[in-house]
Amino acid sequence: MNLSPLHIVLVGVLGLLGVGLYGLLVSRNLIKVLVALQILVKAALLGFILAGSASQQIAVSQSLALTVIVADTVVAVIGMALAVQIKRRLGTLDVGMLSSLKE
Repeated sequence: MNLSPLHIVLVGVLGLLGVGLYGLLVSRNLIKVLVALQILVKAALLGFILAGSASQQIAVSQSLALTVIVADTVVAVIGMALAVQIKRRLGTLDVGMLSSLKE
């Protein structure tokens, strides 16, 4: 059975989606949740590039991926800054404990 490069990348995308979803569902640490979200975004970016390659519009998919990378980096930096502030003020990064806080 010969696998084309498109099939190999598709398997990689599905693998990254699986790892990201598993990390998102299992982890209770806020930083681990952010890392799982980053893995999911990278899988979506690979999917964009794969779709552009399959439809012969690679330039459009690359420009879309670059835009998503810039926006995703900003979101990741803000999320990490919030996680640091939460850890300083509350002493925990457990999502379960953070969701039960009321002030």
